[in-house]
Formats: sequence, structure tokens, C-alpha cells
Amino acid sequence: MARSKTRFVCQQCGHTAPQWLGKCPSCEGWNTFVEEMTQAPVKARVSSLGMKSERPMKPLALKDIALTSESRIVTGVQEFDRVLGGGIMQGSFVLIAGDPGIGKSTLMTELARYVPDRRLLYVTGEESIRQVKLRAERLGVSSDNFFLFAETNVERIIAAVQEMQPDIMVVDSIQTIFRPDVQSAPGSVSQVRESAAALLQLAKENEIPTFIVGHVTKDGSIAGPRVLEHMVDTVLYFEGDRHHAFRILRAVKNRFGSTNEIGVFEMRAGGLLEVKNPSEIFLSERSFGASGSTVVCSLEGTRPILVEIQALVTSTSYNTPQRNATGFEARRLQMLLAVLEKREGLRLSTHDVFVNMAGGVRLEEPAVDLGVILAVASSFRDIPTDTGTVLIGEVGLGGEIRTVSQIEPRLNEAAKLGFTRAIIPENNKKGATIPKGLEVTGVERLSQVLDLVL
Repeated sequence: MARSKTRFVCQQCGHTAPQWLGKCPSCEGWNTFVEEMTQAPVKARVSSLGMKSERPMKPLALKDIALTSESRIVTGVQEFDRVLGGGIMQGSFVLIAGDPGIGKSTLMTELARYVPDRRLLYVTGEESIRQVKLRAERLGVSSDNFFLFAETNVERIIAAVQEMQPDIMVVDSIQTIFRPDVQSAPGSVSQVRESAAALLQLAKENEIPTFIVGHVTKDGSIAGPRVLEHMVDTVLYFEGDRHHAFRILRAVKNRFGSTNEIGVFEMRAGGLLEVKNPSEIFLSERSFGASGSTVVCSLEGTRPILVEIQALVTSTSYNTPQRNATGFEARRLQMLLAVLEKREGLRLSTHDVFVNMAGGVRLEEPAVDLGVILAVASSFRDIPTDTGTVLIGEVGLGGEIRTVSQIEPRLNEAAKLGFTRAIIPENNKKGATIPKGLEVTGVERLSQVLDLVL
């Protein structure tokens, strides 16, 4: 019989050590090591669960591998299908994570309404089946193909799946699932890794699309070992502000579609409602005639989205001025403010700067730089910008306006929503097809934009 031994594992990155350490040498996290009991001979535990393997026993030449056409389950909800790359791929293994209470379980429960003709098995490890049924009734989910299973033992889950053979499976959440042959508590690094590996093999061998719900840490990263994100086919983040009704489903990894694709939903009392035209929603409460407001066009995956950027610049009451950004990277805001002060002479070192992306959306694309800078300059000078102008462009450290990608879809989206002028990089204007009714101005320097808009 193999002897068990003690080791210490970092809960954030999975780094192991023979003794407890206050600071992890790998991820530099403090107080992240937990004690685990492990068996000395660590073999391929997944194969011990009684699942057959259809993998070839010898290497195959590329020309000898047969390909079948992609088989997807189309839910009919465009926002959901778009993020997954056109629908749910057969045998896919999808991880969905987000803050507590953001709506992950709501989205997974509504999946039974999206595909009522498919047998869906919902494995709940955090709630009782009565709790899930109450949520399903509140959401109006009453499919006869919706099955609930309250279980955390991965071996019993696999036995139930092999007997039932569902079309889709949801596991809520992976942090509650455990393997009895792994000597550690549920939610630990070893349990999450081994349980996910067993469910992954189950999904691939039986061609069952599987969604696993994951917890997130205080800094927003997925709890558990980092290898979990490498094992799955798709990683989805469900984002949003509890004080806003909109939720963003963002794909940061997708082996079957485009990455950085997003889907927009609105949280209502009866559940999630897809937003087919998010640009119109994000601009619906836009204020006119007020300084510090601009409109940018950001490309999220394959979709252009128009968003209002709001900025407020006020005299500081502190020795160090504040730099706060909501929905935008704080470090990039610092860089843009430095460019504005150095190249255009706006003395922002004695002013607090607040930047907000209206609607609770988060933008990371450099093409929104120009809109951020113009919003700050507009608030600093207290001069409103032209409400019919959309700004597109990346700003360099020298004050130059750099080229962005996919300029024509951005211009078409702006023209569709009634904007009359677009300011874009000069190099993007060359050879671009200009939509009817939209005046396009190409610029090379930041000073040109300030003169045109302000």
C-alpha cells in the first residue's frame, strides 16, 4: 500500500513546496499555501474511473486523420451563440466564471429554455434541487428535458451521465466537485485539477458539451490552478456591475471561434434578455451639451460597439491628484494624461481626473485612446464636444494618431446610428469605403484633433 505524504500547495498558481511558506516564490502571493495529503505513486487517475478511451494507440499521419463537419447546437440566442463561435460545439468543455451574484447560474439555468428539445443535465453542488427549481420557475423554464442532480462526487456524476446520456451538461460549480481517491478538501488545487480532468475526458469521449461554473478570487482571476484555463476549450467571463442592468459575456479563449467576442444581456426580474443592438442602448442616456463627453467605437471581437466616454477634471484637494477610471485601464489613463500634458501643455498635475465608460462596459482596445483624451481635454477646458462626432484612433507617446484595425465596420456602425462625422487616423482613411452621409476626417497629430473638436 502506498504511503501518504504531506505537501504544501499554493491555491493561486499550484506551486508545491515541502514546507509552508508565507510568500509563494512563483506568483508572489501571501498566505496562499495549504497543506495537502497525497499518495506517493501519482498515476493517471482519470483512467481509473471506468471510462473507455478512443484515442489511437499509435501516431497517425496527418493525411490519415478523417475529418467530420463541425456539429453545433444553435440556441437561437444570437448573443450567446456569437460568443461561442456560432453555437455550442459537440464535445466542447467550457468554463464560465464571474463575480458572485452576477448571473452565472441564471444563464446556465436559462440554457434549458434556449434548447428545450435537448436533454440537459444540471449538476448542482452548491444548491439543492429545490433551490434550482425555484429559480427555474422564476425564469419561466419548464422544459421536460431539464434534469437536476445534486451531487459533488465526480464518480457518481460520471455514472449518472453514462446512464442518462444527456445532450448538454452543466456543473455548478467545479470548486465543489471532488474525487474520493484524492486526499484533499474540495476546492483545493489537486481536487479542482483532477475533477476537471475527469469531466474533460467524459465530455470528449461521449461528445457531450459541458459547461463548468468557476469561482473567482478577489482580484478577478479564476480560483483554482491556472492549468484549469488551459484544459478547457473555451473560457467565458460574465462581467457587469450590480448597480447596472447590463451584463457582458466575454470570451477570452475559444478553440472553436473568435476570441475577445462579447455578448450583451440585460438583467431583468424574469431573467436575462439579450441586447441585439448594444450601441443604441449604451448611448440612450447620453447627455448633450455637457463637457467631458465623447463617443468612441470599440471593436469587441467581430462586433463594433459605440460607447460614451465621460470625464471629469477638477482641481485637487490633495498633494497627489487622483486618477480614477471605471471600465478603463488605470495605467493607460496615466500614460494618456502624460501625453496630454507633455505634448499639448494641459497642466493636469494639479487636477483630479475621473474617467467612466457609460453603461458599465469595460473597454481595453487602444482605438478608444482618442476618445479618452478628448473627453479629458473637454472637461478641463469646459468646452462641449460635437455630439455628432465619433472618435477612433490610438494615441502614441509622441502625440501621433496611430492606425487601428477594421475601420470600415466601425464607420458603418457610426453611420447607422446617425453620426455625421468621424475622426480617424489618416492612414486608415486611405482606401477606406466611406458610408453615405458620414463625413470622415483623417488626422495625424493630437493637436489637429483638439483644434477640430474643441
